[in-house]
Amino acid sequence: MQTPLLEVERISKRYGGAQALSSVGLRLYPSEVVALIGENGAGKSTLMKVLGGIVTPDEGEIRIDGTPVRLNSPAQAMERGISLIHQELNLADNLSIEANLFLGRELRWGGPLGLASGRAMEAKSRELLARVGLDVDPRDRLSNLTPGHKQLVEIARSLSMHARVLIMDEPTSSLAQKETDRLLEVIRELRQQGVCVVYISHRLREVEAVADRVVGLRDGKNAGELSKAEINYQAMVQMMVGRDVQLHQRPSQAAGTGRDQPPVLRVEKLKHAQSKGEGVSLEVRPGEIVGMAGLVGAGRSEFAETLFGIRPRVSGQVYIQGQPKLIRKPTDAMALGLALVPEDRRHHGLILADSIGGNIALPNLDTHHIAKLLQFGKIRHTAQNGVKSLRIRTTGIAKPVGLLSGGNQQKVVLYKWLHRQPKLLILDEPTRGVDVGAKKEIYDLMHDLTARGVGILMISSDLEEVLHLSDRVVVMHENQTTGELTREQLSEEAIMRLATGAQS
Repeated sequence: MQTPLLEVERISKRYGGAQALSSVGLRLYPSEVVALIGENGAGKSTLMKVLGGIVTPDEGEIRIDGTPVRLNSPAQAMERGISLIHQELNLADNLSIEANLFLGRELRWGGPLGLASGRAMEAKSRELLARVGLDVDPRDRLSNLTPGHKQLVEIARSLSMHARVLIMDEPTSSLAQKETDRLLEVIRELRQQGVCVVYISHRLREVEAVADRVVGLRDGKNAGELSKAEINYQAMVQMMVGRDVQLHQRPSQAAGTGRDQPPVLRVEKLKHAQSKGEGVSLEVRPGEIVGMAGLVGAGRSEFAETLFGIRPRVSGQVYIQGQPKLIRKPTDAMALGLALVPEDRRHHGLILADSIGGNIALPNLDTHHIAKLLQFGKIRHTAQNGVKSLRIRTTGIAKPVGLLSGGNQQKVVLYKWLHRQPKLLILDEPTRGVDVGAKKEIYDLMHDLTARGVGILMISSDLEEVLHLSDRVVVMHENQTTGELTREQLSEEAIMRLATGAQS
């Protein structure tokens, strides 16, 4: 029987009173893609950090080629051929592609002088980039590349360190569909070259497409394993959450609440500094989910920021419940009943070092003070209600929000705005990096809000999500709207046609 390239047995890790991993086992072999799945907080990241030398386990054994090893640092893991590519890429935008590939490990010549050899690094860079199918000049600045191409540069850097095990954490979370397809092709090519790829993703359709085996974790323990023939969506969901989860299609009559009412939001030719053409025009009625689709770089998030007063408006008009309004800053938008859940919750939606209660209180300070003195009892009560109503998994509201799983962080961002009872909720990538269980809870919450008459503008790069939830879809291309699709007109083909610049 073939010896595993990498094997872990009985790995356990505790953080204070929380058991992150409990006697977990995993075997990896050359030339295979192993998907690691589980809900947020299941222990996936902790296990990968153990393999990457970032975290030292309390118990258990790691073996490489059958020999027990200790991985006390990322450098030791890389020396053993284990490379971990984080969801947030560890690259320097201000440097060249070539410099990123060899940063800290420059190829040198000149004996004692140790001079960097630009010619040697350029030649090796071209070889590495060709291996991942990236046709770019290694001397170009990294900042000129798309997110998908940066992901390939990160993979090429791992290959330059002779990686035998390549661990990829949510590698497609910021990629367009075309870039995702290319990345999956590269993963298959790496498998043929003998590399073992560990693929961590909440996008189960991608797992179906690329994985040879699926290993599940639940509550820090092994939850099961699926062979290639056993991999399907429902089997993976069952293994992750221990029950069937049905993401029900939005009823076609769901948006009926506000059909006879004026739009809660109407936007006419709204433009910011980077806008082109006619800008963005759309409307959202009470009780309606309007999806906003487009390729990466289409300007959807920039539009949301302009609407919410984060970016300056150059021209165009915004109407709230039929009345023209001038939104110069976010507090103007908040006063009009708008709320924005941003695309990047960790950088723009939360203060990670602050508590759950502190984060929930931030946009609600105007209702939690007397004579400008904060009412901490009222803040605690609000936060406790949020934890209870949205089922936020935590040991208490004083816990730093950065220690929560991605799904629970997203719930904190949602509740801090829901407490203001907005008329219009702008959701930018509402389920990015969120597991299937939390995704269903967020979808159910959206349906509940629309049933109460709240209008929702949902920006999403997940076409399945757009098709699943939207009553209508507005499509953007190059910072302007190219068309609108009713529910009866919705299809992936129709969305992609408009997203690539065709006019409706």
